[in-house]
Amino acid sequence: MQRKIEEYQNIYLIGIGGASMYSIASMLKNDGKNVMGSDLQESDNTKYLESIGIKVTIGHDINLMKDAELVIYTAAIGDDDIELVYARESNIETVDRAVFLGEYTKDYENLICISGTHGKSTTTSMIASIFLEANLEPTIQIGANLPKINGNYYIGKKKYFILEACEYVDSFLHFHPTSEVILNIDDDHLDYFKTVENTKKSFQKYINLLPEDGYLVINIDDANNQDLTYNLNNAITYGINNEKAMLQAKNITYSNLGFPTFDVYFQGEYWDNISLSVLGNHNILNALASIGISINYQINKDIIKKALKEFHGVHRRFEYLGEYKKAHIFDDFAHHPTEIKATYDSSLKIKHHESWAVFQSHTYSRTYEHLEDFANVLKNFDNVIICSIYPARETNIWGVKESDLVDLIKKDNQNVKFIPTYEEIAKYLEENVQDDDLILTIGAGPVNKVAKLLMEN
Repeated sequence: MQRKIEEYQNIYLIGIGGASMYSIASMLKNDGKNVMGSDLQESDNTKYLESIGIKVTIGHDINLMKDAELVIYTAAIGDDDIELVYARESNIETVDRAVFLGEYTKDYENLICISGTHGKSTTTSMIASIFLEANLEPTIQIGANLPKINGNYYIGKKKYFILEACEYVDSFLHFHPTSEVILNIDDDHLDYFKTVENTKKSFQKYINLLPEDGYLVINIDDANNQDLTYNLNNAITYGINNEKAMLQAKNITYSNLGFPTFDVYFQGEYWDNISLSVLGNHNILNALASIGISINYQINKDIIKKALKEFHGVHRRFEYLGEYKKAHIFDDFAHHPTEIKATYDSSLKIKHHESWAVFQSHTYSRTYEHLEDFANVLKNFDNVIICSIYPARETNIWGVKESDLVDLIKKDNQNVKFIPTYEEIAKYLEENVQDDDLILTIGAGPVNKVAKLLMEN
């Protein structure tokens, strides 16, 4: 960036309704900036921004950009975007979202970055909940809505910034962390990384950003994490199955609702007993990561326990939505086979008759790369409905089709079908679900519209 952030007054955001962009816009507005922006579609986020005095246009409006001194854009915006082209041709300074956020967070004494292929939003939310419970007044930015802050961001003081740091297109390498959590590394975002080895190289660079007195909390149950190297005095390893973990969960039990309780051991000594109000062993790992960061910042043990017990999850992360007839409806953001496996494992802890998985694959590239893996995990549900692939930023140069996934699942489970629209899926479920069935809408796209249609009825 050519100037310090405080020297810009008129700032324009392309894709202003996105989770990170909308929180950046809100923070800049709170800082007294004149903020404006555009998005391709209206959403709750764009409506909120307008309600606080930010001008938002749906589609493109070059005229709105003419007074802009700085244009912020996301990795999803192509170089041929009309507004981005105009800004560059007009010599308006442009900056990638991650680069801007890296500069913005420099003013904070502690930048706590939570990264990993899976579980970032939930773990960031757990850590945020603990810091809020401890009255540390952190500033927070998450990729999902946390009920405790009624949104995905919170403007606190300048001592702590708790940030969900995404690895896609190496975004997290633009940050200046004082603490890092690394949850896991998997074969996601291969449209950018190409191989898991490249992903690991990126995470290694990310670790190397830490200062010598920085904090690292890392899951060593994860095989790919075990390949990373670090030479830090303030590193805490955690896990369930790895006896070498400094922070370990043992003696795990589950309530009738499937919520886990477990003993935590730190450096070989009993630390305390923790109870969660979210499902799944993956959330035990997320809780251990949150405990590790909290130990580093010397937060009281009772505060940690209370905050974790009262944490009921974030929007679209195995979120319980209610009932249709007497069938239970959950929505989950899972969009990678490993995440769907965690969703399936969590569903087994819930007493139910039959399960209905409504899956929408997110991007053609991910569908193509993980076609067999998707089939291998989805086939375990009693009934599977595949809906139209959500393209996001892509065109289908891979030629992959929904029927490819249906045909693979059908080899092991005949109860699978492709239904293209949300309305048709909702109607099919209305006609076929029984009492005590479990309905799960799964995917990072708008597949949750199916759940909403059922709830409306």
